[in-house]
This record gives sequence, C-alpha cells and structure tokens, in this order.
Amino acid sequence: MSTESVLLEVTDGVATITLNRPEAMNSLDIATKEALLDAVRRAADDDAVRCVVLTGTGRAFCVGQDLKEHIQLLEKGDSDALFTTVDKHYNPTVTLLATMNKPVIAAVQGVAAGAGASLAFACDFRILADTAGFNLAFTGVALSCDTGASWTLPRLVGQARALELLYFPSTLSAEKSAELGLATKVVSGDDFAAEVGALARKLADGPTVSFGAIRRSVANSAGASFEDAVAFESEMMSLTGATADHKSAVAAFVAKQKPVFEGR
Repeated sequence: MSTESVLLEVTDGVATITLNRPEAMNSLDIATKEALLDAVRRAADDDAVRCVVLTGTGRAFCVGQDLKEHIQLLEKGDSDALFTTVDKHYNPTVTLLATMNKPVIAAVQGVAAGAGASLAFACDFRILADTAGFNLAFTGVALSCDTGASWTLPRLVGQARALELLYFPSTLSAEKSAELGLATKVVSGDDFAAEVGALARKLADGPTVSFGAIRRSVANSAGASFEDAVAFESEMMSLTGATADHKSAVAAFVAKQKPVFEGR
C-alpha cells in the first residue's frame, strides 16, 4: 500500500490524480496540498496527457482542510501558515484545474466537503457514486468560502441557491446534487469505475486543443461583453483551425470516415 498522500498515474493519455489519505478522509494538510499542486501542475504541463481525472481513496473524495493540523497551527499562533495556504496552495491548484487546456473529470466516490467540493466544482464533469455527496462546510467553522466556490457554485446553481448552500451547509445526497446541477451523472458503486473510465477515454481520444479552446471560451465569456466574447471565440477558432486534428477531421469527413484525433 502506498504511503504517498497524492498519487499520479498516466495511462494512454489519461492522468489520474488520487488523493490518498483514506484514514483522514483525504483531508488536506500542508504536505498533501503541496503534493496535489505538484501533481495537477505536472498533468497540466504534460503534452501526453489529454484528460485529467481527480478522485480519492476510501469513503471520502476530499473533506477539505485538515482541521487537526489547523487546530495545531491555531494553538501555536501560526496564522501565517494558516491563511497564506489559500494563495500558496488552494488558489493555484483550483486555477489549474479550471483553466488547463484539457478536460478534467472529478470522480467523486465519496463525500466532498469544503475545499474538496470546490475542487470538484472546478472540473468540467462530476461523476458521483450514488453514495457520494457535497457539503459546503465553510460557515460551520466560521470561515468564508475558498478554492473558487464563489465563482463556480453560482454558475452551476445560480446566485440565490449558491448563497443558501454556503450559508446553511448540509450534506447533499448524490441524487439531490444531480437535481441541483452539481453532478453530471450519478451511478451505482459497481458501475462507477467503468463510467469514469469510459468518459475519460472518450475525452482523451478527442480533439484536445478544441476542448481546451472551448474551456477557455466559456470561462472568458463569464466576465466579458458579448462583443468581447465573440472576439475571443474568433481567436480560438483561428487557434483550432490551424491544428493537425482539424485538418485530418475535415479530410475524414469528406472521405466519410471517422476522424482519429491526436490532440495536436
């Protein structure tokens, strides 16, 4: 059994990043946050990676900040380590997840709370096991939200519902998460790995540059005027139009063949 708190495995274009502290419900102490940031950065920078899957081991996806470590730092009066971690760890990690030029799946096999939920919300797809769920736990410990939740959550459920979920946290079942739009799909535990694997394979076999350009266009539009949004779309169209995948796909279409994408 590995003692590493974060595992990174790359197979056939799919990078699987696994939080591996099941005894602590994959909570995030400083060492784990540093390892997670390194793994996400490596996956984002690796041209061989065409899809990223973020998941956890055990009964939790990730319950956010490790409160045992947090209490120890509070007792020591080490406020610098407590609150610089947002800028040092959480923000760069979630920014990479949300903006890397390749698709990202959150494979939520168990509860995702606090920053753990926020990490999942930053991904393109959230596949939930039927025993999984979300909890926006921040006010329960008298803290503000972080790890991008103020940006991602309103875009998933609307501002009014986002405020309700953040003000009054409770564990949302997988079924309720799907009803609210927080889950892309809910599957039984027996089918979970196969469902995640099939989606990852489909994405990794797709036009990676196209996927990345669409991610950037959708994110850009959130803070842009219509005129600026379509101007950015034009840039992305020029970018993708120059790719080998576009040229081969057009040729395959004319020949009435199925295109094979190489991610470039």
